Amino acid sequence: MGQTEVNKVVLAYSGGLDTSIILKWLQTTYGCEVVTFTADLGQGEELGPARDKALLLGIKPENIFIEDLREEFVRDYVFPMFRANALYEGQYLLGTSIARPLIGKRQIEIAEMVGADAVAHGATGKGNDQVRFELAYYALKPDVKVIAPWREWDMRSREALVAFAEAHQIPIAKDKRGEAPFSVDVNILHTSSEGKVLEDPAQDVPDYVYSRTVSPQDAPDRTSHVTVEFERGDAVALDGVRLTPAALLARLNELGHANGIGRVDLVENRFVGMKSRGMYETPGGTILLAAHRGIEQITLDRGAAHLKDELMPRYAELVYNGFWFAPEREMLQAAIDKSQDRVTGRVRLELYKGNVGVVGRESPYSLYDQDLVTFEDGAVAYDQRDAEGFIKLNALRLRTLGQRRKKMGD
Repeated sequence: MGQTEVNKVVLAYSGGLDTSIILKWLQTTYGCEVVTFTADLGQGEELGPARDKALLLGIKPENIFIEDLREEFVRDYVFPMFRANALYEGQYLLGTSIARPLIGKRQIEIAEMVGADAVAHGATGKGNDQVRFELAYYALKPDVKVIAPWREWDMRSREALVAFAEAHQIPIAKDKRGEAPFSVDVNILHTSSEGKVLEDPAQDVPDYVYSRTVSPQDAPDRTSHVTVEFERGDAVALDGVRLTPAALLARLNELGHANGIGRVDLVENRFVGMKSRGMYETPGGTILLAAHRGIEQITLDRGAAHLKDELMPRYAELVYNGFWFAPEREMLQAAIDKSQDRVTGRVRLELYKGNVGVVGRESPYSLYDQDLVTFEDGAVAYDQRDAEGFIKLNALRLRTLGQRRKKMGD
């Protein structure tokens, strides 16, 4: 499909300088009608200015979509991912990755609603987000036209972007004229910062980069406590108070912020092939992960727990790479969700200066049997003499190998 063949496009629009430039570029390059979609995923910003700027740039009021997706985001994307205890490369809680499929899904739904034949995003040609957005688009609408301006236009510097904005009367805030010291992505789950001052992995992250957490050194000199209640693997209450998914995560964010919890300085392997250094702040998610693993400790059978840990890296990689709507992710999700049937109960956690630890857990479905593990006499379900045969059977192959080594003089 050529550029002149696009009639209407739905743009993932933040209201910032880059997507405002993209909006005008779409109008001038493709000569098409533009529909803007702004998702509130809990980024903590007033979204009214996005509507105002879209109107200023000539978008019809009926073509401006600003939607609060916080509850759907946490309920249908964040919580299912946390049932898997997903960590990419052992550390990253996937805050940016998990937001992209929801934005992409809603873009496609709006495109169907307004009769658009194309969708557009503001992700660059070097990052993972272009992949995540477009895999979602194609999974949900295989024949959709995707426009990725950063892969098409010839603007390669901040000066070129500013010049384009000035030529088309796009307002530019004073702090947006120069090169940004680093790029930021924010939602209710996390804040990610990368680029510019963070590009050298040998250098410390400057203090001014942190926005979601106090420094652990400046956190209170006393411990804080919180009790998280779970039902079938999802958190439903804090300290006995039932909350909606988004409200619960927001409260955990407050606790994590105050106690300096959730900072990760990571050099990760991007799906597109390069390494990148990012600084992530996931205060509430870090607490939630510790709590979920705590309740699983007493409710999951060893085989199920260990299998989950084997599946988790694959699941996390699928989310990171953008395959949320792929059948293999859905298959893994079905297995993970089955494992959560009895993951119900309460976990007490202690928060202190960047650390979160489980200090108690209880469940009506607990598999922990104190009579079995006690050192005191009286356990009737376990005969210690049985261990001798168990050990000898497991040692049989090791003894056989040892006899061969002795015979061969190894």
